[in-house]
Amino acid sequence: MIPSVFIVDDELPARRRLATLLADIAAECPHLLAGEAAHAQAALEQIAALQPDIVLLDVQMPGMDGLALARKLSETAGGGPAIIFVTAFEEHALPAFDVHALDYLLKPVRAARLAQALRRAAEWRRNLRPAVEVPAARQHFSVQERGRILLVPVAEVLYLKAELKYVTLRTQEREYLIEASLVSLENELATSFIRVHRNALVARDAIVGVARGTHAIDGDGETEKVQEVWEVLLRGIDDRLPISRRQWPLIRALVR
Repeated sequence: MIPSVFIVDDELPARRRLATLLADIAAECPHLLAGEAAHAQAALEQIAALQPDIVLLDVQMPGMDGLALARKLSETAGGGPAIIFVTAFEEHALPAFDVHALDYLLKPVRAARLAQALRRAAEWRRNLRPAVEVPAARQHFSVQERGRILLVPVAEVLYLKAELKYVTLRTQEREYLIEASLVSLENELATSFIRVHRNALVARDAIVGVARGTHAIDGDGETEKVQEVWEVLLRGIDDRLPISRRQWPLIRALVR
């Protein structure tokens, strides 16, 4: 299972630097970037909702610092996510391991060192999972349509695409609308679906290849801009979904 990663750092350049490094090592160290936060309180809320496997955590932040946040996370069910501290200060190393951090990286972080830490954290999570009770995966989506409830087998779904407050569920035959959070669906269906773009999840076994294509992006309000992107090709339908730069290494590795 590909681990999900969450970044916590009060400095925007530091968060961007980590996101860039994660993208650089995605091919050799597959992962999903679940999100980021600039302070501990926002991190607590988002981590509770997203349930990432690994947290890249700064130590010195306004308000609750990284050490206190790590203690709180360790109190959650299942022991919480794997903690990797990322800081510019060596003196916090011993306190960091007192709160059961798996690794301690000094800024500026090297890509090879980050990949090593992620692999170690992913292995720790894999070893931990058997001791945690995991709910049975759903077999159907329940869809309300014209006064009736339809059960759509998960195995027939090719992709899930977020549009406004709804998610479009696509099978070979047709589309359905469901009210759901794409993030929660991604966490629930991580073994069988993969994110290709910020608003789309695709069934792994529905991907038959990739191709170059064009995709409309926001213009200046008067003209529509078009950019060339990689798109995922799906079994049995002509729909093509754009692949974001962040997810491209994962999709390329899956296709290969």
